[in-house]
Amino acid sequence: MTRIGIYGGTFSPPHNGHLRAAKAFMEQMWLDILYVIPAAIPPHKEMEKQVDAQHRLEMCRLAFGSMEGVYVSDMEITRGGRSYTVDTLRKLSGEDRRLFLLCGTDMMLTLDTWRSPEEIFKLSYPVYIRRDNDRTLDQPIVQKIAEYHKKYGKVVRRIVTEPLELSSHEVREAIALEKSLKDMVPDAVETYIKEHHLYE
Repeated sequence: MTRIGIYGGTFSPPHNGHLRAAKAFMEQMWLDILYVIPAAIPPHKEMEKQVDAQHRLEMCRLAFGSMEGVYVSDMEITRGGRSYTVDTLRKLSGEDRRLFLLCGTDMMLTLDTWRSPEEIFKLSYPVYIRRDNDRTLDQPIVQKIAEYHKKYGKVVRRIVTEPLELSSHEVREAIALEKSLKDMVPDAVETYIKEHHLYE
């Protein structure tokens, strides 16, 4: 049984928090392969300072390219339109595969509002990672995990890692203010952003 991780998102731009999450995901779920999949159009949020999907794809290749076992896929960009997770899971599922779906806290708490949540839980094992130290979320998380277990028959597990409180929005703000991106994004991504005058 091949253990496959799925890490989707806007990645606009990919940053060091994404890399830390990917590494912890691979290690703690014993993944054979991790697909990093930039969305064409994310269904759950509006994209600010929109950047062409090909730029986001290339930045992901630069950011994750040196990580063993990671494959940056253009499947959602090629498919076009709004990128629904269930469509991606259908594409990647197989009898000899076990799929693990990585979510942030906010996404994990709203999984049951996504398109075809029953099928998402049938095709994959959702796991979540916290990128915050907000203790007020502890109880809602526990309640939601219990609700999912009762409703869909699967336990949503947590990837445990020290939170790196960094978002793509913060990176874009730093670019707009002409601040250094050191410790925020990989060097190759910073170079690419500057060469292509992204987020200015």
